[in-house]
Amino acid sequence: MNDDSSKRRLGRGLAALIGEMDQPLQTGAAAPAPVNPDRRVPIEFVSRNPRNPRRQFDEAELQDLANSIRQHGIVQPVVARTIGVDRYEIIAGERRWRAAQLAGFTEIPVIIRDVDDRTALEIAIVENVQRSDLNPLDEALGYEQLIAEHGYTQNDLGEIIGKSRSHVANSLRLLKLPEPVRDMLSEGALSAGHARALIPTSDPATLARTIIAKGLSVRDAERIAQNDIRAQNDPNYGKTVRRDEKDADTLALERTLSDSLGLEVTVNHKASGGHLRIAYKTLDQLEEICRLLERR
Repeated sequence: MNDDSSKRRLGRGLAALIGEMDQPLQTGAAAPAPVNPDRRVPIEFVSRNPRNPRRQFDEAELQDLANSIRQHGIVQPVVARTIGVDRYEIIAGERRWRAAQLAGFTEIPVIIRDVDDRTALEIAIVENVQRSDLNPLDEALGYEQLIAEHGYTQNDLGEIIGKSRSHVANSLRLLKLPEPVRDMLSEGALSAGHARALIPTSDPATLARTIIAKGLSVRDAERIAQNDIRAQNDPNYGKTVRRDEKDADTLALERTLSDSLGLEVTVNHKASGGHLRIAYKTLDQLEEICRLLERR
C-alpha cells in the first residue's frame, strides 16, 4: 500500500481506531490490527513516548486523577506498543500512567498495538485533539512533526483529525511566534486567538505582556495589533492629533460616523482645516464607501 492510500485509509478510520483502542480486539477476519487482550504490566516496564505532542501536564489535575485511581482503579487501559523484551512505549494514556505512579500503583492494564512511528504519532494527536487535551502550541508542534517527518499536507492532516484545513493552517501559524509568547500560550496565559493576533506585529512579546497584564479580550488584542501594523506601514501614524487631545464634539462626531458606516472613522480638525480618514479592510468595504459617496 502506498503512502497516499495509507493516508486516506487513516483519514477514514483513525477516529474509529481511537474508540476501539479502549477495548481488547475481538477475534474475526475484519480485525484492523493484532491486539493482545488486556494484560497487567509492571509500571516500570512502561515508558512515555518522547514524540508525544502533549508536553504540558497540570499537576493539580494529575493529583485529582491519582486520587480517583486509588479509589476506582484504572478503568481505561493504557495503549502501548512493544519496544523490546517486556518493554513498552505509550501510544495513548500518558496521563493515566503518570497518575498511576502518583497513586503508588506497581502495575497498570495495557493493550498492545504494534504500529509504526507515524501511526503512533497520529493516534496520539487525534486522541488529544478530540479530547481537547492539547494546548494550542503542542497541537501545532504535533502537526509540524507529521508534516516534516512524514510528508503530510495540511489537507491530509485535516482529514485525519476531523478538522478543516484552515484550522490546521491557523494552528501552524502559531509557530511563527517568538519563544516568550509561545511559553505564555503553552502555559495558558494567552489564548490561541490572542496569539494569532500578535503574529504580524513588530514586538509580539511586549504586546503579549500588555494583554495579560490588562486582561484584554481577543478583540482588544486585534485592535492593538492593527494599530501596531499601521504604525509599521506609516511612520507618521499616531503622530498627528492624539484622540485624548480632541474635544468632546470631535470625538462624538467620530463615534457617530463610525457607527453609521460600520468602519473606523478618524477626524483631525484644526483652525486652518483638517482631514477625515475612513479605514477599510476589504475591497467590498471600499466599494460600499464609494457607493455611499456617489449617491450623496
